[in-house]
Amino acid sequence: MRVRLTIIVLIVLAIGAAVPAGSVAQDKAANRVLTLDRIFAGREFAAERFGPARWMRDGETYTTLEPGAEAKAGRDLILYRAETGKREVLVSAARLVPPGASRPLAIENYDWSPDGKILIIFTNSKRVWRQNTRGDFWTYDLAAGRLRRLGPEFEPSSLMFAKLSPDGRRAAYVVKNNIYAEDLATAKVTQLTFDGGDDIINGTSDWVNEEEFGIRDGFRWSPDSAAIAFWRFDTRRVPVFSMINNTDSLYPRTMSFKHPKPGQTNSAVKVGIVPVAGGYPVWIRTPGDPSNAYIARLEWAGNSREVILQHLNRLQNMLNVLIGDAATGEVRTVFTDTEETWVEVMDDFVWLAGGKSLLWLSERDGWRHAYAVGRDGGEIKLLTPGDYDVLSVNAIDEKNGLLYVTASPEDATKRFLYRVRMDGKGKPELVGPAGQTGVHRYDISPAARWAFHTQSTLDTPPVTDLVRLPKGETVRTLAANKDVKAKVEALSRKRAEFFKLDIGGGVQVDGWRILPPDFDPAKKYTLFVYVYGEPAGQTVQDGWGGSGYLWHLMLAQQGYVVVSFDNHGTPSPRGRAWRKSIYRQIGILASADQATAVRAAVAAWPYVDPDRVGVWGWSGGGSMTLNAMFRYPDLYKTGISVASVPDQRLYDTIYQERYMGLPQDNPDGYKNGSPITFAKQLKGNLLIVHGTGDDNVHYQGFELLVNELVANNKVFTMMAYPNRSHGISEGKGTTLHLYTMFARFLDENLPPGGRPR
Repeated sequence: MRVRLTIIVLIVLAIGAAVPAGSVAQDKAANRVLTLDRIFAGREFAAERFGPARWMRDGETYTTLEPGAEAKAGRDLILYRAETGKREVLVSAARLVPPGASRPLAIENYDWSPDGKILIIFTNSKRVWRQNTRGDFWTYDLAAGRLRRLGPEFEPSSLMFAKLSPDGRRAAYVVKNNIYAEDLATAKVTQLTFDGGDDIINGTSDWVNEEEFGIRDGFRWSPDSAAIAFWRFDTRRVPVFSMINNTDSLYPRTMSFKHPKPGQTNSAVKVGIVPVAGGYPVWIRTPGDPSNAYIARLEWAGNSREVILQHLNRLQNMLNVLIGDAATGEVRTVFTDTEETWVEVMDDFVWLAGGKSLLWLSERDGWRHAYAVGRDGGEIKLLTPGDYDVLSVNAIDEKNGLLYVTASPEDATKRFLYRVRMDGKGKPELVGPAGQTGVHRYDISPAARWAFHTQSTLDTPPVTDLVRLPKGETVRTLAANKDVKAKVEALSRKRAEFFKLDIGGGVQVDGWRILPPDFDPAKKYTLFVYVYGEPAGQTVQDGWGGSGYLWHLMLAQQGYVVVSFDNHGTPSPRGRAWRKSIYRQIGILASADQATAVRAAVAAWPYVDPDRVGVWGWSGGGSMTLNAMFRYPDLYKTGISVASVPDQRLYDTIYQERYMGLPQDNPDGYKNGSPITFAKQLKGNLLIVHGTGDDNVHYQGFELLVNELVANNKVFTMMAYPNRSHGISEGKGTTLHLYTMFARFLDENLPPGGRPR
């Protein structure tokens, strides 16, 4: 069997032969060529990370973690002054050694009480679905020098989302779907909810709301520290999905969880307010059937008397902002946002003018803009007029009348920070120097005087600086990533190129391409397309691509032209019409755009071989790969589909219904948008891969696709990874094995390299 990895070795030797003899020259040559081992078997290209850092309430200081100086293991918590860079060890690792232990706590995350006197540490975590959200929590009292574990009566690694009260006197947390409050001075624990268990979830989330709305931490302290507002999910009517584990014991065992597929019954959700001293909850009286609506966000409404929540109908095309009375449960509507397609949820509730109005992002004028919405439901004022999208609001400087927003008015592949006048006058002003490129992310301090600024491009690792606002001047570098940048710069490569490609009808798609280092425009090369294409992600963005970029560069070194296109419906800052165009036709319009882009590229780029076109993608990109191979079998010759959704009826309610409506109302859309419908048209070489333990995109769909391909006598290659989840990363050697398989499949079925025209 001819394996591409062998060719990589030959390339290394060839390069080595062209330079002076000796180990230094050989090492230099080897450093220019990527291998799967270099990318996936170690941490050679792991980027340096700053933090986790926390701005303190004064807005002039911040804390971060650094290797401990006084202990053999662990990290110190360091306090820095933004202005001067003065460094102070606030809590040394030596102070974080539990009684009877020999090592300090391994800090996975941390936070401070508002007054900065109490530290809370998260450690010893365990994974819950996507993230490690269950673990141990410890508090450290700076004045008393006292370290203690919260909830010592509970088994280790069983607490979730522990956080300190605003007054710093208590902590609250979730254990086995019930909420508890603990007095830090006396260690007295008060149970606040009692019905939590397999069917009732208090203070955290069911599977689908966690996955699609990001609800994990499901409770909120009141500003006066006297009460807690929380989500309650009643899952009793939600259908049960089961997965089988064949490898962890002598006999197979099943894991079952509540999972609503499109058109099925959701959890009944409501919000309660419970006194921290104990007592019966007050339930917020949200309108309608609680199993046919969503409560996507919940906070206290700037005081301790009211809560504010985002209430969505089942189709997610009407969002009501409700304020509920914490004493009576009565609600009133502050604001309603509607769409013919779907409404985007606002991540945070931010109050303006001392709580008189609410900051809101809406697409109501065709662009995603910031508005000020009166608390009384009155005036709705546009703050960011113009033909551009506000991707996020990073900070508010009310004293100077400024909003800091992330946007990219001229280029949908970039991300920049702008300051905008809150009176709606003037044009957005770019923060930082003119001519900057790539993706810029900011963590801005209280009062908006300072920010942590991280910048990168697709093929350049990130650099994090401390910058001064409002102009964005760099004060000092916090994470330079010099070693990784040097390793990447040493690679044999051509820089990634961003472009716009005309696909007809006045439409241009954004794309990037990576050409072979020895590219010869007189030859024809294999075209390999990386695709996602669904509303949840954008592949054509000029931010550091990490191991994904290196994998694509490795393929380019072998002789592939690697490209990616962003089709209609991707979440690009190109206006509402672009993003919402795929409503009720997921998989249909996007795959047509992708195919049209490939044809346009073949026509425009004479160096592309139309007989050697391949495609690959993961999750939604896996589905798009299937659509490409099945719908356009004469265009794509080879495809790799990972963790795909072959039939849209098999995914979950919140995601699929948001974009497709209910299956009973859109049966043709569900059928025609599902790749499995067209599996009988397969002609090319197809590799399908899935993890049997994928709780997100179920292995069930993989097996149904296999059945359909077999029924139509289609030849294909398949690989199932036992008990791996959606990322197919669990288990020793899994990632290296996965990409080694990809490389072999491509080498055998989509050979690279330039050929004479």
